[in-house]
Amino acid sequence: MTITAQQILKDALGLSPVDRAELIERLFQSFDNSTDSSVDTAWADEVESRFGAYDGGKIAASPAEDVLARIARR
Repeated sequence: MTITAQQILKDALGLSPVDRAELIERLFQSFDNSTDSSVDTAWADEVESRFGAYDGGKIAASPAEDVLARIARR
C-alpha cells in the first residue's frame, strides 16, 4: 500500500461508523462498471417495498449507529 493510501486509511478509520460505511459503499461502487440496470431496478424496488412496510407499521427500524454498534460487538 502506498504512503498516500496508508494516510487515507488512517484518516478513514477516524470517521464515524456511518461515515465509514458510506465511504465503503462509494468505494465499492467505483468498481462497478456494469451497465445492467436490472440490478439497480431490483434494489430500488426492494427499497420502496421496505419503506412502504415501515410506513405501514409492518416493520420497525433501528438507527444506523445502533446497527453498526451491534455489528462491531460481534
